Amino acid sequence: MKQSKKKPENINEYKGTSEPITGEEVKEEMKEAQEIEDETKAAKEDKATQQIADLQKKYDEMNEKYLRLYSEFDNFRKRVLREKIELSKTASADVITDLLTILDDFERAIAAFETVQTIEPLKEGTLLIYDKFKNSLSQKGLAEIDAMGQVFDTDYHEAIANVPAASENQKNKVLDVTLKGYTLNGKVIRFAKVVVGN
Repeated sequence: MKQSKKKPENINEYKGTSEPITGEEVKEEMKEAQEIEDETKAAKEDKATQQIADLQKKYDEMNEKYLRLYSEFDNFRKRVLREKIELSKTASADVITDLLTILDDFERAIAAFETVQTIEPLKEGTLLIYDKFKNSLSQKGLAEIDAMGQVFDTDYHEAIANVPAASENQKNKVLDVTLKGYTLNGKVIRFAKVVVGN
């Protein structure tokens, strides 16, 4: 059988002494307990304050890194935009420089109109200038799209009309080119306008 603990009848039994406790002792113990509680509370507050300070320091560091990165990215973006504008302004400069010599040739040919008696030299001069112009553009990557007689291809051709095909092998093929198409370094810059057999 279990023995039940005897409930203390007065405060002296709690202390384990039979001497009576005075009010002064109770005040002293309560004061000590309050001091311990205050010290514990202060230690917790100090620890919490330290944690807050550490977190604030980390936050400030991260915020500073973020602002620096944002600033660097913004500067990078502005620099790239500035370079793009500069590039677009000067990108065609080498093409224009090459075309200036052809312009000079045209001006010389026009000046020759006054002195030439027959048309043959004018034809030859015009063809020479045309060939020079075409070669200059070819060197820059311009190529004519071969369309006549080819199978109609929407990647290179734009159909402006469909006409009945004279024979079966002309169906879906280009029968006439109304405007030549061109590619620049492999990319279509103008589709060939064509008439397609149907």
